[in-house]
Amino acid sequence: MRPALLLDTCALIWIVNNADLSTAAVQYIDEAYDWGEAIYASPITAWEIGLQAARGRFKSNLTPQRWLEEVLRTPNMRVAELTPRVLLESSFLPGSPPRDPADRIIIATAREFGLTVVTRDRALLDYANDGYLNAIAC
Repeated sequence: MRPALLLDTCALIWIVNNADLSTAAVQYIDEAYDWGEAIYASPITAWEIGLQAARGRFKSNLTPQRWLEEVLRTPNMRVAELTPRVLLESSFLPGSPPRDPADRIIIATAREFGLTVVTRDRALLDYANDGYLNAIAC
C-alpha cells in the first residue's frame, strides 16, 4: 500500500482550481479517494493562504477562511497534525533542506507521519530527489 498523501499549498490550490496535474499525481489522488484513504493538508497551508490573500495574490470568489472550510469538507480531506515535535524537527532536517519555513514544516510533517508530498515546488522536489522526502510532482 502506498503512503498517504500530503498536499502542499500550491498542489491544493491547483486541485481546487482544476488545473492540469501530472498523470502520476492524478493516479495517486484518485486511488486514495477510491480506497477511502485520508488525504492531508498541513495547517501551515492556512497561514500560506492568509499571506497570499494579504498580498492580494489569492484568487477566489470566497474569503480565505471560507475557501479553506470548503476544501476541508471534501471527502477524505484531513488536517495533518502540527505537533511541537514536527516544528522542532523542521529546524533539524538532514541534508540541504529548503529555507522556506512553510516548506520545512511540510517536509517535517511528511517525514514524521510517513506521508508522500504532492507538489510542484522545485525545492521540495529537489529535496526528495536527494532522498530525504517522498514526493510526487504534480
